[in-house]
Amino acid sequence: MQTVLFTALAMLAFAGNSLLCRMAFRHSGIDAASFTAIRICSGAVVLWLIIAAKGEKIGTAGSWYSALALFAYAAGFSFAYVSLPAATGALLLFGAVQATMISYGLWKGERLRGWRLVGLILAFGGLFGLLLPGLSSPPLHGSMLMLAAGVAWGIYSLRAKAAIHPTRTTAGNFIRAVPFAFALNIAMLPSVSLDGPGILYAIASGGLTSGVGYAIWYAALRGLKSTNAATVQLSVPVIAAIGGIAFLGEAITLRLLVTSTAILGGIVLVTFDAKHFFKAPVT
Repeated sequence: MQTVLFTALAMLAFAGNSLLCRMAFRHSGIDAASFTAIRICSGAVVLWLIIAAKGEKIGTAGSWYSALALFAYAAGFSFAYVSLPAATGALLLFGAVQATMISYGLWKGERLRGWRLVGLILAFGGLFGLLLPGLSSPPLHGSMLMLAAGVAWGIYSLRAKAAIHPTRTTAGNFIRAVPFAFALNIAMLPSVSLDGPGILYAIASGGLTSGVGYAIWYAALRGLKSTNAATVQLSVPVIAAIGGIAFLGEAITLRLLVTSTAILGGIVLVTFDAKHFFKAPVT
């Protein structure tokens, strides 16, 4: 029961990141670079407090390479949501993360056959269809930024898989990412814009849905199989879409419905061994 609760809370937190970021740019005057810096700093502080509350020390946990990937994800995420709807952004991010991790597995020698190969083609076809030019297509610049953010998060996730103490490692990475965030903020100084609501959105995104959210997710992972952990994240774009409709008045287009079904359905086929679902042998 605890695993189910923690998993549900983590998925709400992950979707909440998309909603908070999009709400910040819709309802406040904060700029993307400042949002990124405040989010990373808030996440670092909250994770440090969580580690300290356990009586532990971060020490040398984390790495500069992982911190750079974390920063690239956070920056791309923020700048993409200046123009992307919450649901579309979450779908692009999730698809890019899974595509990166699946591609890494293929590069390492894993092979996809049968329904899993169909799933891979379906997922990439859905991403391609979502980005095709048309009246309902998302802004290309924002889409490219979100795809880049997804690749960065996929790399970060792959590097984090080997972490013995994931929460401590994440805290170390957040702390190391702070200088990158401040460097971006300095580079974007002429366009810096801050206000109270925007700062609060960024703090909530960093401290609550990132810092606390990641800590809850790592607690949930102890009771989840790897396949379950991968596929449960399919709920994130759905939750983000519902939140976008409820809190931002966003519309769900036919293109988004069709392509999201293809992307998420394809990832299900790839992630799970199809023999668990079909009696016929998979070749």
